[in-house]
Amino acid sequence: MADVTGSGDERDEDEGLRISEPKRWAAGVPGVGHALARSLTRMGTRRSVRTLRLVNQDHGFDCPGCAWPEPPPGERSAVEFCENGAKAVAEEVTRARVTREFFAEHSLADLAGRTGHWLGGQGRLVEPMYRAPDADHYRPISWDAAFTLIARELAALESPDEVAFYTSGRTSNEAAFVYQLFARALGTNNLPDCSNMCHESSGTALTSTIGIGKGSVTLADLEAADLVLVVGQNPGTNHPRMLSSLEKVKRAGGRIVAVNPLPEAALLRFRNPQHARGVVGRGTALADQFLQIRLGGDLALFQALGRRLLDAEEAAPGTVVDHDFIARHTTGFDDYVRHIRGDGGPSVGGLSAAEIAAATGLTGAEIDELAGRMLSAKRVVVCWAMGLTQHAGAVATIQELVNVLLLQGNIGRPGAGVCPVRGHSNVQGDRTMGIWERPTAAFLDALGAEFGFAPPRRHGLDVVDTIRAMRDGRVRVFVGMGGNFVAATPDSAVTEAAIRSCRLTVQVSTTLNRSHAVTGRAALILPTLGRTEADVQVSGPQQVTVEDSMGMVHASRGRLAPAGAQLRSEVAIVCGLAEATFAALARRTAQAATETAATAQTAAETVPAVGRTADVDWAGLGGDYARIRAHISRVVPGFDDFEKRLAEPGGFALPHPPRDSRTFPTPSGRAAFTVNTAPALTVPPGHLLLQTIRSHDQYNTTIYGLDDRYRGVRGGRRVVLVYPDDLAALGVADGTHVDLVSVWTDGSTRRAENFRAVSYPTASGCAAAYFPETNVLVPLDATARRSNTPTSKSLVVRLEPTAGRA
Repeated sequence: MADVTGSGDERDEDEGLRISEPKRWAAGVPGVGHALARSLTRMGTRRSVRTLRLVNQDHGFDCPGCAWPEPPPGERSAVEFCENGAKAVAEEVTRARVTREFFAEHSLADLAGRTGHWLGGQGRLVEPMYRAPDADHYRPISWDAAFTLIARELAALESPDEVAFYTSGRTSNEAAFVYQLFARALGTNNLPDCSNMCHESSGTALTSTIGIGKGSVTLADLEAADLVLVVGQNPGTNHPRMLSSLEKVKRAGGRIVAVNPLPEAALLRFRNPQHARGVVGRGTALADQFLQIRLGGDLALFQALGRRLLDAEEAAPGTVVDHDFIARHTTGFDDYVRHIRGDGGPSVGGLSAAEIAAATGLTGAEIDELAGRMLSAKRVVVCWAMGLTQHAGAVATIQELVNVLLLQGNIGRPGAGVCPVRGHSNVQGDRTMGIWERPTAAFLDALGAEFGFAPPRRHGLDVVDTIRAMRDGRVRVFVGMGGNFVAATPDSAVTEAAIRSCRLTVQVSTTLNRSHAVTGRAALILPTLGRTEADVQVSGPQQVTVEDSMGMVHASRGRLAPAGAQLRSEVAIVCGLAEATFAALARRTAQAATETAATAQTAAETVPAVGRTADVDWAGLGGDYARIRAHISRVVPGFDDFEKRLAEPGGFALPHPPRDSRTFPTPSGRAAFTVNTAPALTVPPGHLLLQTIRSHDQYNTTIYGLDDRYRGVRGGRRVVLVYPDDLAALGVADGTHVDLVSVWTDGSTRRAENFRAVSYPTASGCAAAYFPETNVLVPLDATARRSNTPTSKSLVVRLEPTAGRA
């Protein structure tokens, strides 16, 4: 089949690309300098000082960046933010504005040809904008007109499943709750969210093994661990405040092992800029051992570890395996042991030692060393991120690491457990609030009882299935609550064509991004307040809440004046849209009844399929968020006395049965050992395994700058990092410009053009390049088994010379 080529999203920003040696340490004075430089440039001196002192403080606002938890209020620094957090705040508090004059000057075709970096740098959106069907420019529109237009489209749908409501992880608990209520009152569970593309594999694996799809550790647990495994994660760029906790682990005598295809500077050495040793000293060496694993080899590694622990127990019975915990709290142990031991020969889970070495790229001695660390540790925490979740076998891999923890009883006791490190600041909270296409019956029962309606029971669409449905004409309206759906999703050409086939697309946003340039026939931009801005409604100033990566719920209070007089909060937008939509549905029903002039029964038959008769005071909820929290307290478990507990310093922890009482809400009431296989990923000769990664100057799809200084990349993004011997074997010289061509099982190929090949110490046979530029390479059908998460960390690619480039 012919190539599918990437979109024109990237231009000539890479002309100044420079490559140097990767760094061996992270943060320190340079980190402070970069944070301040970005803040002062975007916000100015006064706004920088006023804003940054409020980030992650009990009296301030939650950082709009990552979901890493804050220390208790009495233990927080006056500077409780990282370099990338400062960049995220600066992006929101920027003095630049995107006005109606900007849209008059720039057509959609012009915007679609710009880079994500350029688009985001234009500043804050400040008034609603409308693209009329097939028009080439946005024009201003009033809020009332925008709501009326959307309401008319929704009321005209033949089925409520013809609309999809996407959510980004920045959305507050209150906004997420009313958003999912609106969707379900309309009659659909089409609630795809960014979790579908990141930690869906974690939630699927953990729910099936320990009964809850969240991590089981607190910040105190992590910092009390004897051994911390950081697997498939780069905290120095993606969760920099985690480095402070890892430093505490080391200072307390704990050990850290990094498992990753790329050596990341922050896990080698951390110079904490809040301590003298990080400013004038050498800082703290974090990783005691670095396992440079091959992409997709983690399942084999954890099976090999399980076998070694079982062998050690056999050699010294009663010293390794926690038999009491296993007998009391688990099921499936015997089947697991039989599988891991194989037939008694030298195999592990059906894999020979040679197959384990091939899958992992590790020596037996390296795995032995890690097993020895686990044998000597009493409290073990395993942390992970996208490096585990975005593979075809991601769910099985995470189940396998749970098996290893269960062997030694490392779940449900202090200083031990599972720690999936979430990305966006409230992505976990959104799921807790019901943003999920497959809600539980218990949640729907509680929601229906609270609001007096029958929520839909059929499962909705996740991200990948939403793209398929748009492509096939089954979804005609798309609503995005934050985020950048077009740039975040796989198979860029397919996704963009699917979006363009929609009748209407709506984006609730703070800043410009590619999803405003690639739209349906008609499109709306609804500008919203940022996390940093004061939210005042008819009942007075409002606060919102978020849930961090470890299940702590706390308040966030914006303090700054809004960027524009026309901005509305996410809650106000949802409630205003819902009010307009159900009014439109009521008018349509009344009109249909009048036109038929028939009996009550006939009139009832004319009621549109869209819409439920929910008892919701949308205006009241939009005017007073405490009323939303009162509803949450009666619908969502763990939120009893929500308003009262929210006043507690630092907020409150949600219940987590495995952590709190070693109870496991699985069907058996026990934690489950599982039997997993590791199907080999075949890489043809002349090909590599590619993972998509972030640079240090980006957060998710938001590109703050063109540097990735820890990896030695400056002034550009179109690079592919390749092991030196692999470049030599492929006949590609360092610095050559190549196209990346991914190969899929159906014979199709996808092409991302003009990347500079960079000799880099990644794992042999593996390569890495930045997303979203490489999302074009990810086939829509390349997803993890059971979670349907795109497999962006294991793409089979080849390198071809770029036409016209040496």
